[in-house]
Amino acid sequence: MATVTVNFEFEKETKNSIRYKEVQEEGKAPIVGSIYIQKWFAGSTKNISINIEKKD
Repeated sequence: MATVTVNFEFEKETKNSIRYKEVQEEGKAPIVGSIYIQKWFAGSTKNISINIEKKD
């Protein structure tokens, strides 16, 4: 099993959610791109990280 942590930074606020864009590591392609997190959970957070685990 491989686990990777993907970091995101604030990009845009919408009506009910906040869009975060992936912070790319130099020389690597994006894994996720952009994600939307609901405002009730994200609050005023400007940076988030998500762990992704591959299960084979």
